[in-house]
Amino acid sequence: MHTWHWQTWQGLPYLTCSLLEPWLHGFFTQQFWSRSPAELVEVFQPTAEVYRVKQVHGNVVLTPAEITQTDADQESLPPADGVVTEQAGQSVWVASADCTPVLIADSRTGQTAAVHSGWRGTAAKIVTVAIARLQTQGSQLADLRIALGPAISGAVYQVSTQVAAQVGATVHGSHDEEVILNILQRLPDAPILPDPEPGRVRLDVRRVIALQLEHLGINSEQVAIAPYCTYQEPQCFFSYRRDQQKKVQWSGIVSKNVN
Repeated sequence: MHTWHWQTWQGLPYLTCSLLEPWLHGFFTQQFWSRSPAELVEVFQPTAEVYRVKQVHGNVVLTPAEITQTDADQESLPPADGVVTEQAGQSVWVASADCTPVLIADSRTGQTAAVHSGWRGTAAKIVTVAIARLQTQGSQLADLRIALGPAISGAVYQVSTQVAAQVGATVHGSHDEEVILNILQRLPDAPILPDPEPGRVRLDVRRVIALQLEHLGINSEQVAIAPYCTYQEPQCFFSYRRDQQKKVQWSGIVSKNVN
């Protein structure tokens, strides 16, 4: 079983995951607000190059070279929701405030990815897209280590049945809303839970991502899910649904050389 550890930097708490231990990484708490990745990289490796994107709830994944090219052309961050490294010493970052921050590392190449996967990104299979990009750079599925950080949990995340079916369709081929919901509600550790309000259900986005990974052929031992809910733990995390404030916490990871 993968373990999650609280670390501190200058007295402030952040999370790491045993699965990603060989890589400098962290899922930061609201206590780090309003530091940017350029400042947060000091926690890991001050000399690492920092890459982030303008998150738009899509499924575009970019490399540092693509980000740099766009940046030079437009003097602004390109719209995307994932970054995949190309060489050692690159730190990649995503922001979240209920959506799932996903950090991916390759034990053979040392390359990493950071992905922002809310319900829209999950419906568009952004984590799968990021893995495909890593594969084009030589990654094998068996070498990947994937940590899903603090996010809103299925116990409290109320969505419409349409949204749940759209997300659920990524792990069940039916186009029929009722069929998708019924099948997914009967799964062990179900990603869709009942809700007392008509036309509504509870959606566990991280569980859907885990099922997407399972469908790719990734072993469950390669995946870790943080036992923390942004909505239910206001002392640690911002939650957009809880507070309706545009505040975020950052998650980042640094690629490395593999001997």
